[in-house]
Amino acid sequence: MDNTLIQSLLENLKDPDESIRDAATHELWRLWFTQKGARGLELLERSQTLIDAGEYGHAEQVLTDVIADLPDFAEAWNRRAVLHYICGQYQKSLADCEQVLALNPIHFGAMHGQGLCHMALKQYMAAIHAFRQALEIQPYALENQKMILECTARLS
Repeated sequence: MDNTLIQSLLENLKDPDESIRDAATHELWRLWFTQKGARGLELLERSQTLIDAGEYGHAEQVLTDVIADLPDFAEAWNRRAVLHYICGQYQKSLADCEQVLALNPIHFGAMHGQGLCHMALKQYMAAIHAFRQALEIQPYALENQKMILECTARLS
């Protein structure tokens, strides 16, 4: 990926103008989903269709196969992390999020996912840490701000 473009998009995530932030967010997701070209995108879309149909086992197999073939495809790991979260397999989701972040340290979606998993496991300090990491990249992300407040409330 073009590092100059990525750096520009990361700066745009911090812009006070919501439309600039939204465009940058959309472009980062597009880059992540298309990292492995049309074939990679097609496989991610196939897994999402299976998830939407409730065919979680089949979706997991598709994503696991993609990961085996393209182990550096961070978004395949992230999609499987999302699937594990949906299925209540929080430890598996956390492990996949760690892999996403090893491959793509700015993946705010994986950071948010870590926070959600830690919340589900009642690990509120770890959740707050994950949401704060995501906010370092996307400081205007209201969802992460809300989750930090919710976790803080649960600690008291």
